[in-house]
Amino acid sequence: MTSNRKKLLANGLFIAGSLVILGVLLDAPPETTKPLPHDQNHERFMAMDKKEAERFCEQCHAPGKQVPLPANHPPPNRCLFCHKRK
Repeated sequence: MTSNRKKLLANGLFIAGSLVILGVLLDAPPETTKPLPHDQNHERFMAMDKKEAERFCEQCHAPGKQVPLPANHPPPNRCLFCHKRK
């Protein structure tokens, strides 16, 4: 195989792979996770670094607290990874 054919094949494979990735991303479902509420209770966390703010989540969202997480909630170790700030 000549050098030009190898380059053409590599470019074709790259374009095909890029189109597949683009198709998968465009077909992704919409985001359904609720954002972090922008209310009085959560206002102080809006300006904090994510890791710093996440340390306070379990003060209100642990079992037996004000607003416990539902039973089917994933492990609460990275709250602001899913619950984006508005």
